Amino acid sequence: MPSFDIACEASLVEVKNAVEQANKEISNRFDFKGSDARVEQKERELTLFADDEFKLGQVSDVLNAKFAKRGVDLRLLAVDKPEKIGGDKVKQKVTVKDGVEAELARKIVKMLKDSKLKVTAAIQGEVVRVSGAKRDTLQEAIALVRGGVTEVPLTFQNFRE
Repeated sequence: MPSFDIACEASLVEVKNAVEQANKEISNRFDFKGSDARVEQKERELTLFADDEFKLGQVSDVLNAKFAKRGVDLRLLAVDKPEKIGGDKVKQKVTVKDGVEAELARKIVKMLKDSKLKVTAAIQGEVVRVSGAKRDTLQEAIALVRGGVTEVPLTFQNFRE
């Protein structure tokens, strides 16, 4: 029975490359000379540091530009509010989302059931597995989900016969 998985994930290699490029640009820019502006990464959690809120915005802009250049979708980022860490210095946490959230997974399953396509959708951890009798109906399901879900970038993987 043909099937595929619907997932939502960013390439950690591309995220790491974007962070390294952003740090390189920040260290070379004139307006950041002598400041403690940087981006640190721990797996899927990024922390932006800067001397004040304006420079934090600049660091964020540099990082977003590098993400766009590396092909990492900005909708995969969950940005927290900036917090003061002493004096004027601020930091901001950015989390890279992984997996389809439970609420979105239920929305996808409901969308596929309501469409009357002859497919079955099941939530399996952080992915939604869709299976059907024919490849054509699975391709229709992919088109339906692509059109219906725009808040996060979805990937369609493990297409099997």
